[in-house]
Amino acid sequence: MRVISGTARGTRLAALPGEDVTRPTGDRVKEGMFSAVQFMLEGARVLDLFAGSGQLGIEALSRGAQHCVFIDESRQACRVVKENLKAAQMVKQAAVFERGAEAYLASCTQKFDLILLDPPYRRDLVPALLPAVAEVTAPGGVVLCETEYGAELPESCGALQLKKQYKYGTVALARYEAQAEL
Repeated sequence: MRVISGTARGTRLAALPGEDVTRPTGDRVKEGMFSAVQFMLEGARVLDLFAGSGQLGIEALSRGAQHCVFIDESRQACRVVKENLKAAQMVKQAAVFERGAEAYLASCTQKFDLILLDPPYRRDLVPALLPAVAEVTAPGGVVLCETEYGAELPESCGALQLKKQYKYGTVALARYEAQAEL
């Protein structure tokens, strides 16, 4: 696993062994994710929920995001995120919290321009978390949700509107956008 583009391009990233704690996003899906948001990354505030190895948030930082908050409830995953941030020389642009996504969202007072949501599959976590995610999405912000293909997602949730869905084999990617303030 590596950083695909930007200032940390080519940096090799560690991952936890097995897929019981993390399931790394494949390069093809990752490239699709970041192609969908390439023009809004510069200076963006990013939230990487279910961070795993941190590869998605690190990719966003590498491509010009200003800051990224990494959330994972696994102590081992948070340790790997920190190691990967050091390898990519991005420690100062990041904050890593060992917390569950729901708990973090319930107490969060920040707003994010980009939220990367890649929870464990087959648990219906995306629809369950979207109301809380909508609350921390900045006006005009984007939420990218990686799910298994065929997962049912709502057309809208709060200020979030489903704009596009992509399919990559057995993986689906949904792009939600928050209404911009008038």
